[in-house]
Amino acid sequence: MKLKALMRALPQGVIKGSREVEVTGVCSHSKWVAPGNVFIARRGMTADGNQYVPEAIQAGAKVVVSDLFDPTLKGITQVICPDVALAEGALAAAYYGQPAQKLFLTGVTGTNGKTTTTWIIQQLLHENFGPCGMIGTIAYRVGNRTYHATHTTPDVVRNHRMLKEMVDCGCPSAVMEVTSHALDQGRVNFIDYDVAVFTNLTQDHLDYHKTMEAYFAAKRKLFLKGKKEKLAVIAAGERMVEESEVPVMTYGIECIADLVATDLNGSALGTEFVCHYQGKRYPCFVPLIGHYNILNCLAALGACLQRVPLESLVPKLSHLAQIPGRLERIDNERQLTIFVDFAHTEDALKQVLSCLRPLTQGKLSVVFGCGGDRDPTKRSKMGRVCSQLADEVWITSDNPRSENPLKICEEVSLGCSGNYHIEPDRRGAMEKAINAISKTDILLIAGRGHETEQLIGGRIIPFHDATVVREICA
Repeated sequence: MKLKALMRALPQGVIKGSREVEVTGVCSHSKWVAPGNVFIARRGMTADGNQYVPEAIQAGAKVVVSDLFDPTLKGITQVICPDVALAEGALAAAYYGQPAQKLFLTGVTGTNGKTTTTWIIQQLLHENFGPCGMIGTIAYRVGNRTYHATHTTPDVVRNHRMLKEMVDCGCPSAVMEVTSHALDQGRVNFIDYDVAVFTNLTQDHLDYHKTMEAYFAAKRKLFLKGKKEKLAVIAAGERMVEESEVPVMTYGIECIADLVATDLNGSALGTEFVCHYQGKRYPCFVPLIGHYNILNCLAALGACLQRVPLESLVPKLSHLAQIPGRLERIDNERQLTIFVDFAHTEDALKQVLSCLRPLTQGKLSVVFGCGGDRDPTKRSKMGRVCSQLADEVWITSDNPRSENPLKICEEVSLGCSGNYHIEPDRRGAMEKAINAISKTDILLIAGRGHETEQLIGGRIIPFHDATVVREICA
């Protein structure tokens, strides 16, 4: 593709140099640049992309997009644009042929429930509507290929590239987890959604957004009007119902909404419920437990209903595959009841522990920690909710990053009371907790879910909760 053709997507850009350059791709990471690429010199929170222009040129970049003109660059076409983040999305969408316009595309946002809702949508659409691509916390799925996820919502260029691959693979649909960071940083710019799902909003990421109002404002960007006729699927009672610019379908449990679940009957194997929609009743069973997971199911059904009738969706619910690290029961040689879950906020811990309590014949225990270099104000709150809902609490490390693990644990313990212990070594805490339970007890290991690496200081250490459970129980 010639640069002059690509620049039709960026009419506000001022070109200094040849318009006839043959462009082979768009890239914002200097280490990933290939010969003939357009390099996006974008300013980030901790680094300025203009610093990496020499490295990008050495790697073969032929065009640089920046908000600054550099007269020292010889033989390189420069595109000067005041909003480089916006330019990155526009150029990526244009280079990859506007792939979002060719897919039935769902975006899922919310503090908790994004991953589970996204996985359910992917499975239901895949079974009823043809291959469904997915971009999210646990994995990226493109056709029959699955890639390890580096970010819940990757950078805007990778998003457009993966959506293009999905189109090329014959996927008629795709679903994405869309984080508040991604919305705030423009990582989904020029990606138009057919359905936008909102699960909930509770305290998280205040280290980044600073206030709950700013956190909400970032989420709201997914519910603004776009090129497509978008539908919002939002939990009943959420403020976003009133703030959405696009039509809303509401969902909830035992409430007034468009899509409602009643008559919930849960066991360790799953949950039966009745789904009500447009005056009809649909008996359902899902191999998931907890009211919050029924809400996730309703959100997924609401999204899928835009292409598949409910009569076709309901039978598939009973065959949903286990979602890694989301209230995942870990088989072990001791035959103990141990769950691993990603819950890492006060609300998520409350929801998970509340759903496990009725299933517990004996003692309910929890092992958890709080991430370092993240919102410290939620630490004692997480400790408090665990002390209130569990019989025994083991405070340990999550991903301490640059912080002192013991200091984090002590800050968590400020909210604790009753029977709690501090053991900063995560494996040690898990081993002590496992050795302290019997077959009538339930143990929840929370915070990291599917994650396979632990970040301690400057080191990345292999650590997978489910694997460690099996090793301890062997």
